[in-house]
Amino acid sequence: MPPNVIHLARKTIKLQIDALGTMAEKINREFRKAIDIIQGCRGRLVVMGMGKSGIIGRKIAATLASTGTPSFFVHPGEAFHGDLGMIHPDDVVLLISYSGETEEIIRLLPFMEYQRNPVIAMTGKIPSTLSRYADAVLDVSVEREACKNNLAPTSSTTATVVMGDALASVLAELRGFQPEDFARFHPGGSLGRRLLTRVCDVMHRENLPFCQQDASFIEIVHTITRGRLGLSLVMDGDRLAGLITDGDLRRALEGAQDHRLLCARDIMSRNPKTARPDERFAEAESRMRALKINSLVVLDDRERVTGVLQIYDIASDVPSL
Repeated sequence: MPPNVIHLARKTIKLQIDALGTMAEKINREFRKAIDIIQGCRGRLVVMGMGKSGIIGRKIAATLASTGTPSFFVHPGEAFHGDLGMIHPDDVVLLISYSGETEEIIRLLPFMEYQRNPVIAMTGKIPSTLSRYADAVLDVSVEREACKNNLAPTSSTTATVVMGDALASVLAELRGFQPEDFARFHPGGSLGRRLLTRVCDVMHRENLPFCQQDASFIEIVHTITRGRLGLSLVMDGDRLAGLITDGDLRRALEGAQDHRLLCARDIMSRNPKTARPDERFAEAESRMRALKINSLVVLDDRERVTGVLQIYDIASDVPSL
């Protein structure tokens, strides 16, 4: 009989969940000590690990760097061929070895001692050579790996990732790391673009659909059609008086005995929602979603209409920075 692949996959995931279930209990004084060491560091946090631990180490270093803790990864093998010069005496070193006995990691310890670099160990074996040497020890031990033979790093690598995320999250909180900071480090990503982009960067500003308060129903329809925004800005001279949307037109048709007698002031919403040109795009987007509306009228500091922002612009018009 072939194995039940669905059952095996679910079993693997459950084993990893079970392994993570004990991780919270391992956040103790050693974790606090590691945080204090990193906060007191005048240099960078250097992450090192071999094999799967090295792959996880690269991820941890990237997460730390992107959340406000200067960090980078150095491969232990390359370190012995010149890359040790990348580690300065004022750096803190995070060494990852589940066994605590990885040869390439243990061989680094005399250099760290010579330079007096504080060492944080992330290991599953306490005691071990690495844990005995380290200034702080983060326990990532698991009862068993998720693979059938209890050999391939699976649950242990997941636990290591989670411990690294805990470090990064706590440090970001202590540093007062804000969404704007994250955006500066991620200008090429969609989240970064949203957080950095201002309303004026994406709003419609050309050929805006205007009409006056006495505009007839037919004039309003023509204005909305030409503007292609599904709305018309109703003006009192050069000031915004209201807003008419496609929905307003439909409701007016349903409620009027003769729509030909209606003018803009009879149909318009008198208090349209607005935004400022220098407002963050993400804030304007959040407001539109909360209010369940599709558009914001953009007004400058003198209350003059300068554009229209629409929720449809979110996916297509946010520029790559």
